[in-house]
Amino acid sequence: MEISTIITIVLWVALIAYIAWRFMPVKGITKLSQEEFRANYRKAQIVDVRETQEFKGGHIIGARNIPVSQMKMRAKELRKDMPIYLYCQGNMRSSQAAKVLKKAGYTNLYQLKGGFKQWTGKVKRS
Repeated sequence: MEISTIITIVLWVALIAYIAWRFMPVKGITKLSQEEFRANYRKAQIVDVRETQEFKGGHIIGARNIPVSQMKMRAKELRKDMPIYLYCQGNMRSSQAAKVLKKAGYTNLYQLKGGFKQWTGKVKRS
């Protein structure tokens, strides 16, 4: 077998492994329906992990904006003794944010099923 074939195979395997790791469900995060989310969100820290412009276009009332791209730097803004309710447009970025927070020692993590695009509750526009 030629070296270029081996390199190509190794690169494909690495790419597939990376994609599988990136999209794996996060262990230790609970997915909440809208009803479950609304039932207790006043007792939690609601974090919209979308980018600032998306947040300004509309967000769940009471949410603070910490984009997933800034989560590692800004995780200290969140309390570890209170539940953290995460959401994004769908579920991809909130899963990524949960991974970052879990690695930083946060344990009480929740994610809105379907994200903001399926939210039917009240919305605030900035």
